[in-house]
Amino acid sequence: MQTKPTLNLRDALIATVMTAVVVTPFFGLHLERAGTRTIINTDWSAVAWACALVFVVQLLKPLIASFLPKVSLPSLPHARPGHRNGLILVALVIAASWPFFAGRNAVDIATLAMIYVMLGLGLNIVVGFAGLLDLGFVGFYAVGAYTYALLFHWAGWSFWEALPLSGAAAALFGFILGFPVLRLRGDYLAIVTLGFGEIIRLLLINLTSITGGPDGISGIPKPTVMGLEMARNPSTENGTTFHQLLGLDFSTGHMVIYLYLMALLLAVVTLWVSNRLVRMPIGRSWEALREDEIACRSLGLNPMKIKLSAFTLGAMCAGFGGAFFAARQGIVNPESFTFIESALILSIVVLGGMGSQLGVIIAAIMLTVLPEMAREFSEYRMLIFGLVMVLMMVWRPQGLLPMSRRHVEVRS
Repeated sequence: MQTKPTLNLRDALIATVMTAVVVTPFFGLHLERAGTRTIINTDWSAVAWACALVFVVQLLKPLIASFLPKVSLPSLPHARPGHRNGLILVALVIAASWPFFAGRNAVDIATLAMIYVMLGLGLNIVVGFAGLLDLGFVGFYAVGAYTYALLFHWAGWSFWEALPLSGAAAALFGFILGFPVLRLRGDYLAIVTLGFGEIIRLLLINLTSITGGPDGISGIPKPTVMGLEMARNPSTENGTTFHQLLGLDFSTGHMVIYLYLMALLLAVVTLWVSNRLVRMPIGRSWEALREDEIACRSLGLNPMKIKLSAFTLGAMCAGFGGAFFAARQGIVNPESFTFIESALILSIVVLGGMGSQLGVIIAAIMLTVLPEMAREFSEYRMLIFGLVMVLMMVWRPQGLLPMSRRHVEVRS
């Protein structure tokens, strides 16, 4: 029988070997061009330091744990309805007034964060509430974006005309995807949804005559304000722009602020709708399905309808976010909808806490803003991102703000 120090030494050696395998391709090997040849230069100092640090920490882990206090992050407490509504109102006022005082770059990053909030809340319905692991959520995102782009390119539709249809098209794809996965669970469900996301991306690349292929569709117009363009000059002879109507000097910053406020409005609507759905019988059905499908069936609930409703409503949120993304960027192409996007959206849900809407919002803002604040480490972004997720799974698997379930205690 092995003693405890022997087990610690074995674990430290295994961790050191795994560290060397992971770190060597990033820090130990460097490709450089020498004329027409590509040579590999080695630098083992960073690898050695990383391995030594992991070995020492893993070897002394029991000793370190005995000195460190146990830190437990509390779950979000229940606030009184009056206090909760007041906090929500204050947060909305701050969020709505913030772009008028912040810089243009900060407002643009915040707009992107609001898009990920919409996507995170949509995936939270599928993964957090219904317990269905979806790795192809970016496919619905792409359907919404390309629906608006195609409607403008082929029919000349505006953003507000195409927005409802973008959500409906994504919801239809979610409904169709629901049928093949009705009998699947766990890893098998994840593989099928992952394949769906890749199928959508490959179709967008290969249907060149319709989608533009790898080049995508460009020249997508920005949303209007009640039919008024936010441009320097109107697109028609007798048209009027937004700044002309109000007698303001034209500024490109107006469009940035307007896009942020629109993204904030869409995120708030998505939050309100998902919050209402959770409190309705359909939300209780999602939770019952997530906890135990057999028990859910024994209660007379239909798992098929529950799964279809979760996929459909989650996909609709992604469709709205995709349409807004296309309007914000002015161009869409298949490279914007890779598997990395699905992994990022799923990470937002897991990091924030599955089923926790506030946690998803905070995680979406963090994972959007923090990489922009540390651009000097951009080449190690995915490595740091993976390390953070591993640490979260070890020390905080329930997420930053886990969902707190309401319960009633009966006094004896």
